[in-house]
Amino acid sequence: MKKFLAVLLSLSLLLPLPAFAADQTDLLQKIESLSKELDRLKYQMQEMQKKETAKEERITVVEKKAEEAVRPPWLEIGGDYRFRMDNLRGETHDALVSVGGVPTGVRGKDLANDSLMTNRFGLNFKARATEDVMVKARLLMYKVWGWEKADPVTGSNGFFADKESIFDANIGHTPQDNTLRVDQAYATWSNIGGAPVWFSVGRRPSTGGIPTNIRQNLEKTGTAGVPGFLVDWAFDGGTIGYAPDIAALPGAYAKICYGKGFDSGLRPNSGLKDTNMFGINVVPYDTDNLQIQLQWNRAFSIFARAETLSNNTNLGDVDQYGAIVMGKLDNVGPGDLNLFLSGAISKTHPNNNTFGGAYGLLWDTYEGRKSRTGNVVYLGGRYDIKSSGTKIGAEYNHGSKNWLAFTPASDDMWTTKLGTRGDVYEVYLIQELKLKPISKRGKAFFRVGYQYYDFDYTGSQNWVGAPYKISDLTLTGPGNPQFFAPMKKAQDIYLTFDVLF
Repeated sequence: MKKFLAVLLSLSLLLPLPAFAADQTDLLQKIESLSKELDRLKYQMQEMQKKETAKEERITVVEKKAEEAVRPPWLEIGGDYRFRMDNLRGETHDALVSVGGVPTGVRGKDLANDSLMTNRFGLNFKARATEDVMVKARLLMYKVWGWEKADPVTGSNGFFADKESIFDANIGHTPQDNTLRVDQAYATWSNIGGAPVWFSVGRRPSTGGIPTNIRQNLEKTGTAGVPGFLVDWAFDGGTIGYAPDIAALPGAYAKICYGKGFDSGLRPNSGLKDTNMFGINVVPYDTDNLQIQLQWNRAFSIFARAETLSNNTNLGDVDQYGAIVMGKLDNVGPGDLNLFLSGAISKTHPNNNTFGGAYGLLWDTYEGRKSRTGNVVYLGGRYDIKSSGTKIGAEYNHGSKNWLAFTPASDDMWTTKLGTRGDVYEVYLIQELKLKPISKRGKAFFRVGYQYYDFDYTGSQNWVGAPYKISDLTLTGPGNPQFFAPMKKAQDIYLTFDVLF
């Protein structure tokens, strides 16, 4: 502005004085007008800059909110409730049984519980601590109506090892009392070093694995779970996993697993050792419509009695080899068809130790010490009618004389059906309530089913002592006395009402 005025003044000196005098007033008016115009333009520029700044701030706020909306919450809470009623019928066989350590001939009898009712309540937590570290936990309460003890399903049972008492492997999964217990609590570190590798440690998600989730109307547990027909056991341990990105093998992953089934405590303890389990799980294919899993486990120095340091010993090692194929056929008529086929082999490696002086790892002093191999076949399907929310399922499993499963945490009331040495048939119907979900996992359904057990050999779900053909048993033998009165037939008619949230 000053330069502009200086130029005008210089030019004015060149003009004749009369002309300068005449135009001075007009020139000053023009200068004032230009000055006002410049001030107005300056104000407009300032206002435009303010609006642009405000706009950028609004965009930043919107972008931040959008980023927060995409980012998952640091804490997620969910859970489930289940009411269940079971009508139980069973029949034992004549046998020579150890009663208080005394061999006693016990005649077969009929057993019944017309209405065993239970409540089960679970709370699930998922907390994101850092970018790649997460903690998951599950709390469980499970009790019999009218009881604050496990006696109606354990103390008064006395027929199967997995229901004899509450111990680390089945706590929270066998009805007990109103206490809310920690069923799972583990931390996972993913994307280690930027690679598709994860490490996880804690109280494991090692129950309810595939394909047992199908009849329970639950989603499969993902890479954290284990095949439920081999291992359905609540335990503490760790996992290292790897999930390569292979176009021809979608969803493929593999992991090495470790679990501790028994701690031998402080020494000296008569040579008692810890019971450890190692496993390798390979999943070469995993999609919504097809999953293939291969599993190997070995239990080392397996204990004779759970959670006791006295009158206990290690009996040897046990291997399991299993495979499963699960598939879903979409739009088969008015619904989808879910199918699975699984099979496994168990093999014992006994040492010379015995429990009670007569019973080893699947052998006794009458049968003689040797390694024994068993097998199981488990198959089934479920047809889902999409329009009505009705699901109809059927399953069958057969375990051989020496089949040995690690499945004491199953939700079967008599005994885990997948540890049965014999045949088990099950049919069920699920009716989902066609209601709009509010919570993330929101779902409610009724399930009614029927299980029929046909036992061929003694000792289902028990590795202490040799199995005997039930139809051959008498009040005097053969062989050493049985630990439990042998069940030859059993059935369960059950009804559940499940709510997931």
